[in-house]
Amino acid sequence: MNGPRILAVRLGAMGDIIAALPAVASLKHSIPHSKIVWAVEPKWSPLLEANPYIDSVLLFDRRTLAGLRKAWQDLRAARFDLGVDFQGLIKSALLASVARPERIFGFSTPHVREFPAAWFYSTKVSIRSPHAVERNLDLAAAAGASSILRTFPLPPGEPEGQLPKGDFVLASPLAGWGAKQWPLEHYAELARKLKRDCGLPLVLNAPYPIRMDGAETHVSGIPGLIHATRRATAVIGVDSGPTHLAAALLKPGVAIYGPTDPARNGPYGGTFTVLRSPTATTTYKRTEHPDVSMREITPNQVAEALETILSAANKRG
Repeated sequence: MNGPRILAVRLGAMGDIIAALPAVASLKHSIPHSKIVWAVEPKWSPLLEANPYIDSVLLFDRRTLAGLRKAWQDLRAARFDLGVDFQGLIKSALLASVARPERIFGFSTPHVREFPAAWFYSTKVSIRSPHAVERNLDLAAAAGASSILRTFPLPPGEPEGQLPKGDFVLASPLAGWGAKQWPLEHYAELARKLKRDCGLPLVLNAPYPIRMDGAETHVSGIPGLIHATRRATAVIGVDSGPTHLAAALLKPGVAIYGPTDPARNGPYGGTFTVLRSPTATTTYKRTEHPDVSMREITPNQVAEALETILSAANKRG
C-alpha cells in the first residue's frame, strides 16, 4: 500500500539537523506507509546515515551549478504530497516549493528566520514551545504527527584520528561564530585541572589541529566526531553542533553559554549542566570574538561542574 510522500527540508547545520530528528521520526511513525525524503546539504548528510525513519536523502549542493541542477531535477521528478520546512529560510522554503507538494507546512511569520519564507507555505504554524526540538515537534504535529517520538537516531560513527585508549573528556571549542566560543586559552587551564584532579585527559576535537598545552588534539570529520563522542566519558561544549550531538547521545557534560539563549538553543535531554553568566544578554549577532559573558565563565567553574557530574555518574554506576 502506498502512503504519502513527505519532503522534510532541513539543509544544515549540525545542531539544527539533530534538533529536527525527533520531528521527522514522529512524522514517519505517525503516518502509515509514508515515505520520507530529507533534503540536506552534502556536508551534513553523514548525520542521516542508517536513519530508520528516512527512506531516502536528497542532496542539495548549492556550491556548483551541476549540484543545483541535480537537486532541481530530483525535486521535479519526485511526487510529494507534503512538504515540511523545518529551516524557515527563503532558500529552504523555495526548495520545498520547487518540489510542488500539495501542501507545504512551515513556521508562521513571527517564527521563521527570514520572513519571506512564510510566503511559500500553504499552512503557517504558530509555535508555543521555546526549545528548537520542541518547536520542530510542534511543526510536525501540525503536519500530521499524532504520535511524538523524542528519539535521536544517529549513526554509530567511525574511528578517525587518535584518541586516548582509556577514559577522556571531549571538547569541541569551535562554534558557528566567535561570540559563542569560550576563549581558547581557558582550555589549557581546564586540561591541567582535569588531569590533576580527575586523572582525565582533555581531548579537543576540530576539523583541523588545535595545539593547546596540556590537551590532546583529535582531528576528524562528522563520523569521527560521533565515534569520539560515543567513547567520551563526558563532554565540554558551547552552543554548537557537537554539544547537541553529545546531548542527543545522552552523554553527561557541561555546556558554556553566553549570548545565545539556552532555553531555546540549549542541550536537550537533561544530561548537561549549563553554565551562563548572570550578566549575559541574549543576542544572535555573529561577531568574531568571544562575547564578554563567555569570558566570565572560568575554568574553575567548568571543572567543578564537571566533577559534580562525574561523581554522580560514578555513584549511579
